Amino acid sequence: MPAHEKSPTQPDHPTIIMIHGFRGTHHGLDRIKENLGDFSVIAPDLPGFGSHAPLEAHNLTQYVQWLHQFISELALSNPPLLLGHSFGSIITAAYAAQYPDTIAKLVLVNPIGAPALEGPKAVLTQLAILYYFIGRKLPTKAAHTWLSWRPIVMIMSQNMAKTSDKNLRAYIHDQHLQHFSSFHSPTVVAEAFHTSVHHTVREFAAQISTPTLLIAGALDDITPLHKQRELVALFSDARLVVIDNVGHLTHYETPDQVASAVQAFIKSV
Repeated sequence: MPAHEKSPTQPDHPTIIMIHGFRGTHHGLDRIKENLGDFSVIAPDLPGFGSHAPLEAHNLTQYVQWLHQFISELALSNPPLLLGHSFGSIITAAYAAQYPDTIAKLVLVNPIGAPALEGPKAVLTQLAILYYFIGRKLPTKAAHTWLSWRPIVMIMSQNMAKTSDKNLRAYIHDQHLQHFSSFHSPTVVAEAFHTSVHHTVREFAAQISTPTLLIAGALDDITPLHKQRELVALFSDARLVVIDNVGHLTHYETPDQVASAVQAFIKSV
């Protein structure tokens, strides 16, 4: 499996670099990519996931430096548009705050705009922290079994999917079962989880000068819509697009609407 997939370059279209969410791989963004037509799309696996080798440490600083090196080595003729979904929104927002001159625009899909350790989801977050703590302490083989345990993956998938379409729900569950456990080691996934729950886009919003688009699902349980409205107000140049009847899995359930919003944003001044 390649570390990333790239669409043919179109000289009259910008390049879009897409960063996936926690425990995902580039495959999770395929449906958005398919709806972006002739745009040149590059979707790498995050280090330590899919086919990508791990970093020395999977903290936000290391992820941002990896992304900077990745974009630099592409040697593009024009700055790309940078898109991040979920955990990827934290990485790309931190990147945009630090390296604004290297990207043209920023898109945050289902951005993490509320602290995971606060609010009504705090208890579930603490349970997840315990889950990954146990996984890190177990012997490697037992840890992989524990962290890839099908019932846990299915509970997550069933809770996050909002569609009533049986075929689409089956597709989502199959995608999670195929790719949700494509991590290099229990240490990688534990470090990445720690990073994901100890940071939000809110930390970087006021520092981002790059034109930014936020795309939120109206039914998102991870960052509720009222928190997304609070988040967009923190940016100096940002707009919010809300997609109805979908939660955190817009990349699976409404990829056409995500792609349409991205295309309109690219064309906007």
